[in-house]
Amino acid sequence: MKKILIVDDEPNIVMSLEYTFKKSNYEVFIARDGQEALELLKTTYPDVIILDVMMPLVDGYATLEQIRKDVNLTHTKVMFLSAKNKESDIEKGMALGADAYLTKPFSIKKVVDHVADLLT
Repeated sequence: MKKILIVDDEPNIVMSLEYTFKKSNYEVFIARDGQEALELLKTTYPDVIILDVMMPLVDGYATLEQIRKDVNLTHTKVMFLSAKNKESDIEKGMALGADAYLTKPFSIKKVVDHVADLLT
């Protein structure tokens, strides 16, 4: 079973993604901010991380920088899902090592399709 970590501080987004991915036979982990995600990633190695940029404590960019330094997570795919939709925001996310960058508002189907593509 593929593992996915959803990192977002917006409860409605977390709930809808969690429901959808569980229905699609993923093992789902949740973190409400970057600090919580980094704690979880010390013991859990997901196949994909869906990461928001604007979060309390540690933002998505800083979280991704830490993820990319962790040898246990070298094969983990990271997809930003963010309301930050300027070209410079997207370029920054990709330059830090993201595998994909989707902007909010989003369609659940598009997110699921992107995750499936990342895993193939």
